[in-house]
Amino acid sequence: MKRILFLTLVVAGAVAAWFVSAPRPAYDRAQWQAIEQGGDVERGKTVFYAGGCPSCHMTPGQEDRLKLGGGLELKSPFGSFYAPNISPHPKDGIGEWKVADLANAMISGVSPQGEHYYPAFPYTSYHLVTLADVRDLTAFIRTLQPVEGKARDHDLPFPFNIRRTLGLWKALFMDFSTFAPDPARSAELNRGRYLVEGPGHCVECHSARNALGFIPPGSRFAGGPDPEGRGWVPNITPDASGLAKWSAKDIAELLNTGFTPDYDSVGAGMASVVKNMAQLTADDRAAMAAYLKSLPPRPSPPKPPKAEKPAS
Repeated sequence: MKRILFLTLVVAGAVAAWFVSAPRPAYDRAQWQAIEQGGDVERGKTVFYAGGCPSCHMTPGQEDRLKLGGGLELKSPFGSFYAPNISPHPKDGIGEWKVADLANAMISGVSPQGEHYYPAFPYTSYHLVTLADVRDLTAFIRTLQPVEGKARDHDLPFPFNIRRTLGLWKALFMDFSTFAPDPARSAELNRGRYLVEGPGHCVECHSARNALGFIPPGSRFAGGPDPEGRGWVPNITPDASGLAKWSAKDIAELLNTGFTPDYDSVGAGMASVVKNMAQLTADDRAAMAAYLKSLPPRPSPPKPPKAEKPAS
């Protein structure tokens, strides 16, 4: 009886895990016409740059940030991810996608084929993007040049190469809430919160993660190891170890030009981010800066000690 009970519990647990891990798109593609109509190209351009789309999806090795053939390698502790082609190419890109498909990808992390996307595609922040902005973004992408060629498959070891397990990760860690303006805050702070927390997905790089790739609440925006293993990402809260001495104007200036108050300039991945943020309006950059200054100060996590050089 004990053995039968044990096997029953194992089977029941497996069935429950299989059910919980099922992809759950926010929108039914069969009803796509209800949300397809409209779309403002100019507003979509703003969403495109606010969301950092060219930084990951532009074809490596060329300068045109609107050629979205993908292929950029994104290294992580779980393996290497390769950004896909999101140009409007009908076969190699997303030219056949409806607004519902892009909405499901960004808001639910689910592909048109009904599979989970890996959170290297930051739907963990994009879920806050409004449907209207997704519609506008779709309209803008459809105006771009189609690019031939698909990116290579992700290079992930077992068990990370099993997409279905991402459903369990989502069930444990994902917050699929929508964006709601805070009536106690100004319009500027609400706009800044939307841009920083949603399309800007600033928290994804400027936070430390645990062993399962989750960002604990106390680590949000406090900096930490670069997700790709290339040094340290700075704290962007108003803590002494972060932006305490920076004014909102200083932050807005960096987002526009890449220059710090010390007349230094940002590099690496942040330089690409600045190219995106420079395409926003001055009001949007000011709103982002104001929101970052309103965050609760959080101390940076301790950096690992530097390895000592062997004696010569």
